Amino acid sequence: MSEFDSLLARLLEQRPDLTRAQIDEMIQKKKEKIGAGYLTDQGALFLIASDLGASLNEQLKVEMGLKDLYVGAKEITLATRVMNVYPVKQFSRKDGSQFLLRTMTVYDGDSRAQVKLWDEKANLPGIETLKPGDLVKIIKAYVKSDMKGNPIINVGSGSNIEPNGTTSTIPSLDDITDDVSNVKENQQNLVVTGILDGNLRTSEFTNFKGEPGRSLQFRLKGKDGNSIRVVLWNKDPSTVPKVVTSGAKTRLIGVKTKVGQMGLELHGDEGTVLEIDGATDIQPIVVRVLSISKSDSGNSMILGTTKDKKLVSITDTALVTNSITLGDVIECMPSKVYGKSIMLETDSFVRKIDDSTISTLADIRTKIKDVKPSESLYCVEAIILKTPEKKEIQTKTGETVLLSETFIEDDTGQIWLKGWRSQARLLEQFTQGEIITVTAVNAKAGLEGRIELFLTSHSSITRKN
Repeated sequence: MSEFDSLLARLLEQRPDLTRAQIDEMIQKKKEKIGAGYLTDQGALFLIASDLGASLNEQLKVEMGLKDLYVGAKEITLATRVMNVYPVKQFSRKDGSQFLLRTMTVYDGDSRAQVKLWDEKANLPGIETLKPGDLVKIIKAYVKSDMKGNPIINVGSGSNIEPNGTTSTIPSLDDITDDVSNVKENQQNLVVTGILDGNLRTSEFTNFKGEPGRSLQFRLKGKDGNSIRVVLWNKDPSTVPKVVTSGAKTRLIGVKTKVGQMGLELHGDEGTVLEIDGATDIQPIVVRVLSISKSDSGNSMILGTTKDKKLVSITDTALVTNSITLGDVIECMPSKVYGKSIMLETDSFVRKIDDSTISTLADIRTKIKDVKPSESLYCVEAIILKTPEKKEIQTKTGETVLLSETFIEDDTGQIWLKGWRSQARLLEQFTQGEIITVTAVNAKAGLEGRIELFLTSHSSITRKN
C-alpha cells in the first residue's frame, strides 16, 4: 500500500460517512482552488482532513523495553510481567497533605525495574490480585530517577496498568528462577530457589527511628551443598505456612544480595514473595524446659528438649508460659512450627505434665570437640579460661554494636564464646575460673576458619554450684 493509500484509509476510518469517490472529488476541487503546480494529491488530502476535523498524523506510541528506559521519558508503554507487588503505604507531604504510594517490580526478557503507583493509582482495580508472573501493560507512564540515579517507572493520574493477555515471549517466572548457589554480589530483583537448611527464625526489634520491626531469618541450601543466610525484613508472618520442616523446597521472589558479617547474604522485605512447602495442621509438642529468658521486646524465650533429645526453641509472645519453671515438662499446642523453632501466640495453650522419659539438661550436653558449625543449638559445660571482655565494634554500615567474648574449655577442647548486642550482657557477671553451663548457642566458623560459639536470643548461662 502506497503512503497516499495509507493516509486515505486512515481518513476513511475517521469519516466512515464519506466514500473514496467523494474524497477524490474533494482533492480535485482543492487543487483547482489552490492552483496548478502547488499541491499534490497527498498534500491536498492533508488539507481536506484538516477541513473535516480529522488527523492524518500517526498516533505517537512510545513503546520500549525495560533496558531502554531513560530518566525523563514520558508517555511510555511497556509490556512486562509482574515480579512482586508491595502493600500500599500512606505518606505526608511537607504541607501536611496525604498521598498514597505502592511499589511493584516488573521484568521483561532483558531487564527488571521498579514501578511506583501514586495516589488513586495505588489502588487500581485488580492490583491486589496480581501474582508473580502475570502479564501486564503499563500505559503512558513517565520515568524519573531514584536516589542512586536508576530509572524508576511512575504511574500517575494520566497512566494506567492493565492485564496483557495470557501468552507472551517474555520469560515466565520459572524461566528466570535460578539456584541460590549461583548468586553473586551486587544483584537485585532476584528469583532464587533452594532447600531450607535448618529452622525459620523470627525476631522483633526497634530500628534507629524508634519504630518496631521484625525479621524472618533462615538459611537456603543450593545444589552445590552450600547454604546462604536469608533475612526478610518486616515480612508478614501470615504468609508463611504454620508448619515448615527443615529441607522444605523454597523459592524467593524479589531479593537482593548483601555482604554481611558472615559473607554473602540474601535480603528481602515485605514485598518479597516466599514460596515454601508447608502445612497448616499442627500437633501438640511435649518438651522439658531447659532455660527461660526474656527478649528485648518482652517475649519469653524458652529452650526445651524433646523425648528424642532434640533441642527446640520456643518464643512465647502471649506469655502463656509465665507459670512455667526450669525443669518442667510441658505439653503445648503451638501456633506455628518452623523446624525446631516453635511460636506460642494468643491461640496457643500450655499445660504442665509428668513425663520422666523426657531428657534433662545433663542428657543433651555436647562436648566441645563434637561441636560443628550448623543451625543446631548446643548446650555445653565448661570452665572460663579468660575473664569476659566487652568492646564496641563498628559495623560496615557505621553502627556501633556491643561484643563480649571469653575463652572456655572442657576436658575435650577449648573454644571462644561470644555474644553480640543484648546477648553480650549475659557474660558480664562471670569471671575467670568459674564453671558454667551455657544453653542454646550456635556454632559458626569465625576468624581463620576456627569454630566459635555464639549466644542466641534463647541463650542462658548458669554457674555450676
